[in-house]
Amino acid sequence: MTSAGDPATAAIEALDAAFAETVRGTGAAIGALYLLSPDEQLLCLDVLCGAPSGMADPWTRVSMAAPAPVADAVREDRLVWLGSLGQMAHFYPRTAMALPYPLALVAAPVTGVRRWGALLLMWPATRPSHMTRRERSHIASRCRRLARLVEDAVEHGKPPPCDGRPRVLPAGTGDRFATPVMATADFIERLPGGSCALDLEGRFTYLSSGACVLLDRTAGQLLGTLPWQSLRWLDDPTYEDRYRAAVISREPVAFTACRPPDRWLDFHLYPDASGISVRIVPTGAQPPPWPAPHRSPHPATPARAGQLYQLTHLAAALTEVVGVQDVVDMVADEIMPAFGADGLVLSTAEAGRLHITGFRGYAPDVIERLDALPLDTSFTPAGRALGSGIPAFFSSPGEMRRIYPEAPLISGKQAWAFLPLIVSGRAVGICILSYDHPREFPAEERAVMTSLAGLVAQALDRARLYDTKHDLAHGLQEALLPRTLPTVGGLRVAARYLPATRGMDIGGDFYDVIRLGDTAAAAVIGDVQGHNVAAAALMGQVRTGVHAHAALGTAPDQVLARTNRLLTDLGPDLFTSCLYAHLDFAGRRVTLASAGHPPPLLRLPDGDTRPVDVPPGPLLGIDPDADFPLTEIPLVPGMMLAFYTDGLIETPGVDLDDSISRLAAHLAHADERDLDRLIDDLVSGAGSSGQRTDDIALLVLHHAAAAVRGG
Repeated sequence: MTSAGDPATAAIEALDAAFAETVRGTGAAIGALYLLSPDEQLLCLDVLCGAPSGMADPWTRVSMAAPAPVADAVREDRLVWLGSLGQMAHFYPRTAMALPYPLALVAAPVTGVRRWGALLLMWPATRPSHMTRRERSHIASRCRRLARLVEDAVEHGKPPPCDGRPRVLPAGTGDRFATPVMATADFIERLPGGSCALDLEGRFTYLSSGACVLLDRTAGQLLGTLPWQSLRWLDDPTYEDRYRAAVISREPVAFTACRPPDRWLDFHLYPDASGISVRIVPTGAQPPPWPAPHRSPHPATPARAGQLYQLTHLAAALTEVVGVQDVVDMVADEIMPAFGADGLVLSTAEAGRLHITGFRGYAPDVIERLDALPLDTSFTPAGRALGSGIPAFFSSPGEMRRIYPEAPLISGKQAWAFLPLIVSGRAVGICILSYDHPREFPAEERAVMTSLAGLVAQALDRARLYDTKHDLAHGLQEALLPRTLPTVGGLRVAARYLPATRGMDIGGDFYDVIRLGDTAAAAVIGDVQGHNVAAAALMGQVRTGVHAHAALGTAPDQVLARTNRLLTDLGPDLFTSCLYAHLDFAGRRVTLASAGHPPPLLRLPDGDTRPVDVPPGPLLGIDPDADFPLTEIPLVPGMMLAFYTDGLIETPGVDLDDSISRLAAHLAHADERDLDRLIDDLVSGAGSSGQRTDDIALLVLHHAAAAVRGG
């Protein structure tokens, strides 16, 4: 055997055997093993069991950032169980849109010395909708064994995933493809109607004489062919979808079709792990309630159901991209594999030129040569495709060379699809898919690519608008927040601002440290309602007002009172919380005043950490005559104060006091030697390092023990 002298091949065979046994042992109809790409940004389908590889095309590569069960299983290191289509639609609507079949599935992380990928198992909907603890334990044990075998394969030089098509293993046990005995054939021939068999790819593997009569073809004409290709009257995505439903759900499926000119036939599909048994019987004198599909004398070839689902899946993915780089990554991670492309160039139309915003599979010097070409360039087909709005396909360098003699020499590619990106008649850019070998572009594939180009154009146009707004917001935010904090003797200072991860990434949270001579300083933090441009503009006014009053040596309560009157005069319809602290190094005291702001945290030199009880006044901008009570605490050498906004502590379903206590506990154990790292620990401990619906400001002051002032 080959594996006897090749350890790498033997390791892969052992992995495949264990994977196939896992699928059989769990009773799953379909199994898939995904492995992480070397950069850990993609999950790549490595081996598949129980379904043809073509059916898995939309999911051969899954981004680790995608909202998909396998990605969540690896990213969150947990087992993801979906017991019904309803649960899938609730938690993973994009997946449910592309897999609208009754089924149950589990995705489990495959982890050993490190995380390797995920195991995906699918069952028919007849399986119980819950998974027992014993089943979970069994699947976890299987995943650990798969992880060990993956590690063994890597040690023996198994090539990294994402470099080719997945391996497809047969499902079931025993010899399911043995020639039936004559008695079985006689039995089938005696049945009324017709019988035939399809493999999991959908090809005819057996036809009874009755089936040949009803289908009006000989067995020799049909064996090894796909029904929707050899029988034109079945060439409709609706019928192919019924086959897909049977393969994926493992449930019996039935449909009715009309064999021209007027012979109606009922098809009953009975699937299992090896293929599909089909019974064909005449419908009878009465036609079904739905009419036969209308066909023109010269119909266009319809897109295959698999491609339609692929298009639906990709369209759903495009609705979730945000920025231009997201569009580039999505096209590279999902559209390139869907069409087997080896290269990608995505360009945007700006100032009369095509600027390359992303590429894959090209050398940097080639991209430099192709970047910034005029929109009407004749050097490549991009100019004509953009000008006409019609995609251009070239199956070989010879085809390209006849019109564009220099273009094939630049890239070294052998086939190209130039897809113009047009929105409302306006050129947004162009998407070029290229191939390392000559290939044809069938009409069906051209239609799908063209449709997809329209969706990419819409996504890219939205993404450019988002990036423009984001850059504007980011610039405004940077201009309104202090670029640097002043150096104050005896005081170590660190601050952090984190925008909300939704919206325009701009907010009304602010902070500042103000030096007041050699013996005093002020610290302020605030939160303007909302996180948009209006909030940021008001934040700038509040920060300027506070700074101006503080610089005059005004007491904390009066700083807030005067800023409050300014806001009520402006009438911005937005309210602001604010906490102001005056640090008197000579008098060794800190005086605080609050306008509805969360209390600061105080950490003493012995590690004792607690919120400071600061009686709050009302929010700024409500009552022009409001008072803001003062609170005074000792300024102890070695003490630390942490000011923060509510975005750091607000968690749905969690009491605010509990969140503050948890933050105080994190501060008590944080390392004070590096205040920036301390802030990282506080943000991470509060669970605010991922998705945030509110922005966060955090200001930490540490009074150094070696710099005590005064007499």
